[in-house]
Amino acid sequence: MIKNTYHLWTKEEYNYPIFGNFIPNVVSYIHDEDDHKRPAMVVVPGGGYSMVSPTEGELVAKEFYHKGYNAFVITYTTNLLKKIPLKMQPLMDLSKAVAFLRKNAEMFNIIPDKLTICGFSAGGHLCGSLAVHYHAKELMIGNEYEGISNRPDAVILSYPVISSVSHSHKDSFIALLGKYATKEELEYMSLEKHVTENTPPTFLWHTATDELVPVENSYVFAEACKAEKVPFELHVFGNGGHGLSLANEDWASGNYEGKYTLQQFLETLEFCIVNRIELSPPFNNLREIPEGISVKEAIIQGMREFTPPTNSDEGIAIWPILAHNWLKKVLSF
Repeated sequence: MIKNTYHLWTKEEYNYPIFGNFIPNVVSYIHDEDDHKRPAMVVVPGGGYSMVSPTEGELVAKEFYHKGYNAFVITYTTNLLKKIPLKMQPLMDLSKAVAFLRKNAEMFNIIPDKLTICGFSAGGHLCGSLAVHYHAKELMIGNEYEGISNRPDAVILSYPVISSVSHSHKDSFIALLGKYATKEELEYMSLEKHVTENTPPTFLWHTATDELVPVENSYVFAEACKAEKVPFELHVFGNGGHGLSLANEDWASGNYEGKYTLQQFLETLEFCIVNRIELSPPFNNLREIPEGISVKEAIIQGMREFTPPTNSDEGIAIWPILAHNWLKKVLSF
């Protein structure tokens, strides 16, 4: 497996204000046993637009890698402190990632017209945003990317945030658009309102008992796809909470790597702690750093304390198989 990190912007191109050295990036998981060109899977973790969760990153990428894809994880811009709205920046990050992978399809041994994006929760909102707004003028790069499409060929939405007007996850939209978002901004980011016949084929899965992002988010997007005759598949599992990732034993045991997705999150918290900037719970307990460990290590330890115990679910853990079989049909591979 070839695992490398590729920054999506130069320091001069990247203008969102951050603490630290973070630049949005993609990490590759490429088959190196042969030169066979493979479909691409771009994994987009969730985190309420406040962080990029490692539980939905490398673990998912390796699952699809073992199913024959060349996989990638994107770490996009987030807004932990909710002081400066993200607006279009995360969408620009993902759009650039899709164009970057297509432009370099030979290097990554991917089939450029068989590229899927797979998002979770707020990452699902980000994927859905690209699916319906890929033609937005803010996403057009030009120059060496002239003629390179940023439209994904298929989309997987896992317990996605979709609607800003009903059953919405308010914290995600506050991080994205700010507390005083206009009606027009909220309308633009209510994705079910923007599905057209050109929206890529979409696979959705959710749990009926999701306590954080109600299943109605998936319902309204699926209904919009049906109305516009967009190929889609929707699976609703009868039990389970939010943030299930693969829902398998590796996920439940915390047996995953890929904490690189936390770079911006950790650098922001570290800056606030060192400079005694007030933090909201649960991070306000990080003032006292135990001797002998770094601030970042203390933050990660603190996160573990606030992570509730989880159980795997064999019934839900079949979703990658369902998605893979669906993709083989709609993308013909």
